[in-house]
Amino acid sequence: MSNQVNIAVIGAGIVGLCTAKKLQDQGYSVTIFDQQGIAQKCSKGNAGHFATEQVFPLAQASLLTKIPSMLFSQNGPLKIDWRYLHCALPWFWKFITNMRSAKLIANTKALKALNFSALLAYQSLLGRKDFAKLITLNGSLLTFEDTTRSDINKLYQKYKRQGVAVKWLSGNEIFSLEPSLNRQIKNALLFTDVGHSVDPYALCQHIYKRFSAAGGKFQQSEVCEVTTSDDTVTLTCTDQSGAQFDKVIVCTGAWSKQLSHQLGFDVPLDTERGYHAMIKQQTSLSRPVASAERQFIITPMSSGLRVAGTVEFAGLDAPENHQRTDVLMEHAAALLPSIDNTPASETWMGCRPSLPDSLPVIGRSPHHRNVYFGFGHQHLGLTQAAITAELLAQLCNSEVPSLDLTPYRIDRF
Repeated sequence: MSNQVNIAVIGAGIVGLCTAKKLQDQGYSVTIFDQQGIAQKCSKGNAGHFATEQVFPLAQASLLTKIPSMLFSQNGPLKIDWRYLHCALPWFWKFITNMRSAKLIANTKALKALNFSALLAYQSLLGRKDFAKLITLNGSLLTFEDTTRSDINKLYQKYKRQGVAVKWLSGNEIFSLEPSLNRQIKNALLFTDVGHSVDPYALCQHIYKRFSAAGGKFQQSEVCEVTTSDDTVTLTCTDQSGAQFDKVIVCTGAWSKQLSHQLGFDVPLDTERGYHAMIKQQTSLSRPVASAERQFIITPMSSGLRVAGTVEFAGLDAPENHQRTDVLMEHAAALLPSIDNTPASETWMGCRPSLPDSLPVIGRSPHHRNVYFGFGHQHLGLTQAAITAELLAQLCNSEVPSLDLTPYRIDRF
């Protein structure tokens, strides 16, 4: 591979960082552009959960009857700011159309393809030694307080049919793994082929440091225009800087809609704003623990416990809604009685880039030979970043991708 091939990666989140490092490893000269700096958005504050078990799209018919109660519950996992409702309605309409059986089956297959390749792709990107240091493979728990055994069995069998590695635990089987959990938890599913990061931001910084040490470049600028010709791509930034490249890859997460539109694609991208609260008090949690009823997750990290989750539709620019982190703290105390009345040491909000079919956009532009896309990973950006990078590198090398990229095309809508 010639070192003279220059590629720009727009976006310095986990997807952009993995993509830049993978391309660099293939012999390309790579420059990353990001207005905010390295991993300053979702990649800094995510739950740290490599959620390879989450192979089911969010758009499922069983959700329809639950949406009204979710919307009007102050403590519910889903909230829509009424001032943003008119903007969100087109997204929700497309979301509902993806609940049809054929769509659900196809979208599940496409999610599973990415997730089942995710950790191996990280091992390839990081190398075995760094992978072992940076990613903890201790599984995760999905807990149940009130759900009937019949409904748990349906979900358990659903995962088993998709080939997800899962064990059903009850009673002392749960508390022998996580003794600090509330005894009101009656059942749990243990996903054994799942990992977590004790510091997602440090993971991003590690990848960037390796990229920079090997000669990779970073420019802290906002790209506002991408102009293509047969042989080159010209980037123009809001600070009037710019440069020419042989190829460009758009990895700008929830902010990808504008550049996609400018390049000729009307992508139904919206943001599911997610929250986290940090608790400095340490407990004996040794893996991520999620609640099926409460729809949130607690992940043990180097700086304490990260309580994360919920979905809020309010756009990119609305201020943080502190009530959402208050709700997370209430739920956390219900699962871990030892942290009751413990204040959060930090709160955070990030904008997840979500598409109505729960699938990301991965692939080359059908209109431009030198423009590629890698965005829209919703709740699974951390999980799918390395496999996305691997697929984009294969495309840049003119190789046949290891996965069929048809489900992730930007023009599928």
